[in-house]
Amino acid sequence: MYNLFIYLYLFGVAVCSLFNEKVRKMWRGEREAFRVLKEKVDPEAKYVWFHAASLGEFEQGRPLMEQLRRDHPAYKILLTFFSPSGYEVRKNYEGADIICYLPLDTISNARRFLKAVQPVAVFFIKYEFWYNYLHILKQRGVPTYSVSSIFRPDQVFFRWYGRHYSRVLKCFTHFFVQNEQSRELLATIGITCATVVGDTRFDRVLQIKEQAKQLPIVEQFVGEAPKVFVAGSSWPPDEDIFIRYFKEHPEWKLVIAPHVIGEDHLQQIEQKLEGWSVQRYTAPPSAPEGATSVLQQGNEAPSGAVGGALIIDCFGLLSSIYRYATVCYVGGGFGVSIHNTVEAAVWGKPVIFGPENQKFQEAQELKACGGGLEIKDYDDFARIMDRLSADTDALQKAGRAAGDYVMGKAGAVEKILASVKL
Repeated sequence: MYNLFIYLYLFGVAVCSLFNEKVRKMWRGEREAFRVLKEKVDPEAKYVWFHAASLGEFEQGRPLMEQLRRDHPAYKILLTFFSPSGYEVRKNYEGADIICYLPLDTISNARRFLKAVQPVAVFFIKYEFWYNYLHILKQRGVPTYSVSSIFRPDQVFFRWYGRHYSRVLKCFTHFFVQNEQSRELLATIGITCATVVGDTRFDRVLQIKEQAKQLPIVEQFVGEAPKVFVAGSSWPPDEDIFIRYFKEHPEWKLVIAPHVIGEDHLQQIEQKLEGWSVQRYTAPPSAPEGATSVLQQGNEAPSGAVGGALIIDCFGLLSSIYRYATVCYVGGGFGVSIHNTVEAAVWGKPVIFGPENQKFQEAQELKACGGGLEIKDYDDFARIMDRLSADTDALQKAGRAAGDYVMGKAGAVEKILASVKL
């Protein structure tokens, strides 16, 4: 049944690649993977293979890859992706010796791939359960680890109809899971090779914090402002809420790093901020008339304007921008799900987010410790912001709780590598 589904999926991808650029990149990348391996694999080398579905999983695996390279420089690292959103961003990552797409999980692809690489160890990050690859790895006796994995009772493995598929989990040598519930769930289906180590993402955000960029443009915009609100990965429903509030509280500086950086979305934000001094981090040629760069125009509001907003219209800066915040907001909670709360919390700032956060352990734990603040509507947001604005002690307490939470969760990478024998 699984293999039938894979071949149907493969056919669907081929058809969709004719009409969708992202799918086309994935389709081409998977087909070119064997050529990449043929050109780059050193038959004399020993490879440790890391697989990440996309960019988020890569960030979880990154500190593990980098520590392994430091501890075991004799090994080479192969990094594979499934999604173009991961591969296209990190295809030039210097921490891996070979980077390519992972060919789809057919039996022939899995055999061909593993014959070409012959890894000595394999790490699958979080939600990666490739049936054919895993079974062949087990047959060949290759140590295979699941890292930062997390399980919930509603997943197929723990349903009566998913018992057959759950056998794929028995192909892993060991699970390094995020929480006790995951370990207990695995035990219910006879899997006891699991250790609770936490999430490697906490190690990664601390690493990012240590390597954070100085951002003169943002510093110039913020200046000596006592109150700065940074909204990261925001969507229109998020922006409708917080922009409404700050139109009534122009004493705050507002930095918006939208999740989608497209001209239509940027113009929508600017329209919502009508009457404000609105500036873009860069001023691309395609920007509408009136869009300005902070470097070009400084930080002076036009005559009659209130408030000040800086729109981040490029990628790669958000994790460093959070340092300038008094209060942080992480978007996505009024859509499918919230984005990365931890990269804001690491700076010791209160983190506000929307209601769609139940599947994220870190969001639940941030709420429990007081560092994360959930809102369901504008009234919730206004109430929380009014309290944080008026009560310095409450503001500082929430920020300390967020920062302490991240620090207390670090150390997963060290625990994993202490258990893995290469």
